Amino acid sequence: MYKKVKIDGFQAHIPESTLTSEVVEDMLRPAYEKLNLSKGRLEMFTGIKERRYWPLEKRPSEASAEAAEKLLTRLNIDRDDIDIVIHCSVCRDFLEPATASVVHNLLGLKPQAMNFDISNACLGVITGMKVVADMIEAGTIKKGLLVSGEIGFPLLKQTIDHLNSQEHLRRQDFKPHFASLTIGSCASAVILSHEDHAVDDSHKLLAINSYSNTAQNDLCQGGHNNSSSNGPLMQTDSEALLTAGVETASKAWPSFLEECQWSIADIDRCCTHQVGSAHTRLLFEKLGLSTDLDYQTFDKLGNCGSASLPATTALAAEAGHLQKGHKIALLGIGSGINCSLCAIEW
Repeated sequence: MYKKVKIDGFQAHIPESTLTSEVVEDMLRPAYEKLNLSKGRLEMFTGIKERRYWPLEKRPSEASAEAAEKLLTRLNIDRDDIDIVIHCSVCRDFLEPATASVVHNLLGLKPQAMNFDISNACLGVITGMKVVADMIEAGTIKKGLLVSGEIGFPLLKQTIDHLNSQEHLRRQDFKPHFASLTIGSCASAVILSHEDHAVDDSHKLLAINSYSNTAQNDLCQGGHNNSSSNGPLMQTDSEALLTAGVETASKAWPSFLEECQWSIADIDRCCTHQVGSAHTRLLFEKLGLSTDLDYQTFDKLGNCGSASLPATTALAAEAGHLQKGHKIALLGIGSGINCSLCAIEW
């Protein structure tokens, strides 16, 4: 349990351009015709009506810095008070140097502010929150910034091109790429502070609990393909990942409640890493939670990787779903498989 850590705020930064599932299926027409697939299945199976995207030239660092600028401005925080910035996206500008170094420069942070990247699939931000919270609790720093800028369109476009180009495409070839068609773009930012340096109306961070099932690391793996375009591709066993991910969360759940000293009845609201309708339904059923506690964003944003959970929390707060005094559980499952659970007193 943390005693000294506050969350100053969460911020979502959402692209203006919209891409509907119907348009995605129009782009997949050659593949659909080869497989004799009917339109409408993408939204029907996932509940995702649309996702957002930035121009292809947009860099993760740029999106992340824009989210951070919004948060710093909204909370009126002096950027010289930031002691560390961690970039937590799946997407990065390059392998070296750290994308956080670009964000550090774009924001004009002080030279003494540490900067580095954390990569943990869709759990990057909550993993970064734990690193910063531990540093604050230990007295190493006073205030830390976590950012994520997920640029999903290149993966979506490359997946569509790959499927359309397969001369002898089979349904079993299509299935591992289905999850890639749900990907959207979004950026987020979170600021954590020592309680003595937190803004007014900050939120108390109680605990972050993690659980790993790394024997299942092969269920979702992404990287560059071997074609001449060298674009990103991801292969996912969606059904197995769903089942194993929810099972991993159910094993993490009892120790999380014990650490927080909460019962299920104590939880007022939940925010989750948003994947789709089937995932939400099964997860809440397995944990014994009502879906009324959840705030849904996947239908409008799709799966936005590491930006999804913090952005959903920010949007839930903006909508009034999160109220002062609420006990909030943040629930995240990422490929690996890893599960992270975060307890906040709003």
